Amino acid sequence: MMEAIRITTLVENISNHPTLLAEHGLAFWIEYGPHKILFDTGASQIIQTNASRLGVDLSQTEAVVLSHGHYDHTGGLMRILDIAPAARVYLHPEAIKPKFSCYDQKPCRSIGMPAMTARYLQERKGTDRLCWTPEPEEIFPGLWITGVIPRITDYEDVGGPFYLDAFRNQTDPLWDDQALFFDSEEGLVVILGCAHAGVVNTLHHIKDFTNQNRFFTILGGMHLGSASPERIARTIEAFRMYDVARIGPAHCTGMQAKAQLWHAFPDRCFNGSVGEKIEFPLVRSLPRAHL
Repeated sequence: MMEAIRITTLVENISNHPTLLAEHGLAFWIEYGPHKILFDTGASQIIQTNASRLGVDLSQTEAVVLSHGHYDHTGGLMRILDIAPAARVYLHPEAIKPKFSCYDQKPCRSIGMPAMTARYLQERKGTDRLCWTPEPEEIFPGLWITGVIPRITDYEDVGGPFYLDAFRNQTDPLWDDQALFFDSEEGLVVILGCAHAGVVNTLHHIKDFTNQNRFFTILGGMHLGSASPERIARTIEAFRMYDVARIGPAHCTGMQAKAQLWHAFPDRCFNGSVGEKIEFPLVRSLPRAHL
């Protein structure tokens, strides 16, 4: 058994606090018993400003988990590593690849992590500062990264016209997309970056890995901004099937999807904007179906 787990939103698209800054990005500060973890780092250095105003000491960061390689989740990484030079970084190998968003009638836009950050990580391959996570990885006892999430559903996609090059020759399947999860006394807690693999695919993967389907909380970006009505409806259906008790749609979830989630689950949805804090009771070890 471990102490309580606390999650503080350091970066998000919306701030309801007059002294806290918002940007298109995401970062969560996780106090996992005695351990301190950052899940994503936002798009810029405002993570440091918000952390200071919230009383969060980023120098204590032991691990940085990157949900995927887009700039709005990796832009603050170099500043974090300056502040916490001993922190270990967890990411999928494809997170450091160039990434582009290419909408019709518009020039392709680079949306990958800053080039300096990708170069820094590339140079540290094979060192103990970097941990590649193509498979599920346990960071601290009971705290897991999903690794690659299988794409099973026929109604979920990556959520946009994403490419690995500016000439639209190679689509980006975003295999680097991953989530963080742990168990609480009420059930599994899942923290999402953007859920480019599909939030329902993510839940199915965690269910298969842990051999349990009791989800207590889902928090983070769900990338439903351009989702079809069918996809949103089936996502809501999956949340009902898993009887998710608390839902915190944030970042890239999209206003229409957020509204429908709040309408479907008025007593279960909660705000995940900058400065919000949530706490969970003691955790226990996760049974794993693959062992």
